[in-house]
Amino acid sequence: MIGDPKHDYLSAITYEFHPSLQGGWGSVWTWLALDSESKLIISHYIGQRDADSAWYFMRDLRVRTEGIFQLTSDGLRAYVDAVDAHFATSIHFAQLIKLYSSPDITGPDWFSAMSRVTGTLQNVRCGRPEPRFVSTSHVERLNLSLRMHLRRYARRTNAHSRKLANHKACVALWVAWYNFCRVNTAIRMTPCMAAGITSTIWTMRNLLTV
Repeated sequence: MIGDPKHDYLSAITYEFHPSLQGGWGSVWTWLALDSESKLIISHYIGQRDADSAWYFMRDLRVRTEGIFQLTSDGLRAYVDAVDAHFATSIHFAQLIKLYSSPDITGPDWFSAMSRVTGTLQNVRCGRPEPRFVSTSHVERLNLSLRMHLRRYARRTNAHSRKLANHKACVALWVAWYNFCRVNTAIRMTPCMAAGITSTIWTMRNLLTV
């Protein structure tokens, strides 16, 4: 990503679902990197919530970006070493750590009780990130779009992928559609148009015939 280093901000967060994987049942995570200004999904990776996946995710993000920018992630420790390995101190990096309450298991919905966010902490890892831009709100909204657009991410259903390869292909197609075809209401154009990659809204025919 090339642009004014004062205005390029990224967020990265992990995302989980439970599919039936080749060789058995398990969990995979979808890692997403979002440009907060253009809403462009710069990178995505399907893997586990571990150091190896963080390393590959950051490596892919590194080759897709240029210049100095601000990176915000959630509090996953694996990000720290991965960012250091691929970016060293060439970017401004901070983690937003959320503080949670204990889930309420006394009511009738105790089986689906979830913790509530009670506060956040900003942990600067390198550089001098702007505190007002240390946020994961945009990428969390992207997570909601992912859940709404892809049936595979619906909770408590049997809509999961039966093969890991199918899941990867589905997510890759969704990312391409999101970037090239879908008009983002916040910026009134597609993310690729906002990023200067294309000047027109692509149709699905355009996308599938390139």
